[in-house]
This record gives sequence, C-alpha cells and structure tokens, in this order.
Amino acid sequence: MGKTEEITACIPRLRRYARALTGNRDSADDLVQDTLERAWSRFHLWRHGSDLRAWLFTIMHNLFINHTRRRNRESEIPPEDKVSGIPLNPPLDALVELKQLDKALRHLPDEQREVVLLVGLEQMSYHEVARVLGIPVGTVMSRLSRGRERLRNLIDGKVGGSQLKVVK
Repeated sequence: MGKTEEITACIPRLRRYARALTGNRDSADDLVQDTLERAWSRFHLWRHGSDLRAWLFTIMHNLFINHTRRRNRESEIPPEDKVSGIPLNPPLDALVELKQLDKALRHLPDEQREVVLLVGLEQMSYHEVARVLGIPVGTVMSRLSRGRERLRNLIDGKVGGSQLKVVK
C-alpha cells in the first residue's frame, strides 16, 4: 500500500476525532485538512514501520492545541454547532442522549476530553494515547479516570465544585 492509500485509509477516523474535539463540522474539516497537509508535506519524517495512525493523530493533536491557544489569545469564541450529520434517523431518546453526551464532553477540560475520545471513540490503547499526546501512560490513565467520572457527574446532573479536601 502506497503512502496515499495509507493516509487516505485514516481519513474517516481523523474526521470523527476532529469533530469530537471541535464540536463543529467546519472547524473539524479545517483541522483534518490542516492535518493532512502537514502530514503530506512531512511524510518523509514518518518512520516507516511505525504506527501511521498514531503519527497522524499526533499531528492533529498538536494542531488542535496550537489552534486553541491562538483562539484563546485572540479571544474568539466560535459559535456552537448543533449535533448534526447523523446518517440515520435514530429514536428520539438516542438523539437526546447523544446531545447530552456531546454537551457533557464540551464541559470537560481539553486534557480529559482528548483522552476520553481517543480511548473511547478511537479505541486506542493507553500506550498509543500516551504516544499521541506525548504524556506518560499513568497520566493517560488518571486523565481518563477523572474524565469518565466528570462525564458521569455531568450526565447525572451532579455538577459541582472540586471534591478535593483542603489539608492544613
């Protein structure tokens, strides 16, 4: 399989992850395009035999972080995009649950949301996520645990302050 086919095979997963990260179809498409442009122009840097998918997700993660930092500096808040583009007409309950999950994901800190999405949506192993995000496996596990717990609380309506205790 040539490099074009290898990269092309990863596009659906890149799109899905970008949409989950950004919550906006247009921003997700831009992120995927930027990722593919960067990957194509730097394909000579990819170590043949290593995981191409992880390399592409690393590029996407870095671009997303850079875009987020730039947006925060510019104080732009992009308009929220409604959950759309669902290919089937799911039952109303499923659509309500999907919107509730999407809303809860938006309230997670970026660090937790990225790990939850890579493990839950992309089904990457902890080691793959650690490599993509450039963090230790233990950090992946703790962010995933905190992210899942916060998601449960958000979905159950138990949104509150930190559960940390002040130690004197």
